[in-house]
Amino acid sequence: MADEAKWYVAHTYSGYENKVKANIEKSVENRGMQDLIPDVRVPVEEVVEKKGDKEKVVQRKIFPGYVVIKMVMTDESWYVVRNTRGVTGFVGPGSKPVPLSDAEVARMGIEKPLMADIGVQIGDFVEIKSGPMEGFSGKIASVDPANGKVGVLVSMFNRETQIEIDYSQVAPVD
Repeated sequence: MADEAKWYVAHTYSGYENKVKANIEKSVENRGMQDLIPDVRVPVEEVVEKKGDKEKVVQRKIFPGYVVIKMVMTDESWYVVRNTRGVTGFVGPGSKPVPLSDAEVARMGIEKPLMADIGVQIGDFVEIKSGPMEGFSGKIASVDPANGKVGVLVSMFNRETQIEIDYSQVAPVD
């Protein structure tokens, strides 16, 4: 049944995204509904914040006020999500939630391709093609397939700095 699950977007009070995620996961566990609601996410991206002369990598919500839920839409699963404290409703016309299309899921980067798809390994040179470090190039220093991340050594301020980014943001340099 979990293979019939589609991604839906629920609207939440701003700032309550992680609490809503935890509450939905707790309800799913308590009711034994893992086959109906296999995944709940709050999409985040890593960004570099500058404060004075210090740089810090922080996680920022990509869609504040929204939680993305992979679920099989039934009356019971709809009820559990809709009646979770902090959820104001599903995204879609009227009361009928509309699942995200495959293209929207890919564009949002919710379901990441497998590491083998990118074909890079430690020591390879890559160019960063999106995000705050777009246009930089560097050498792969680490690979984290479980989280879909790569560590890239880039030259900043005349020294090499390792940044961790999603591997969908890099492309091999020939």
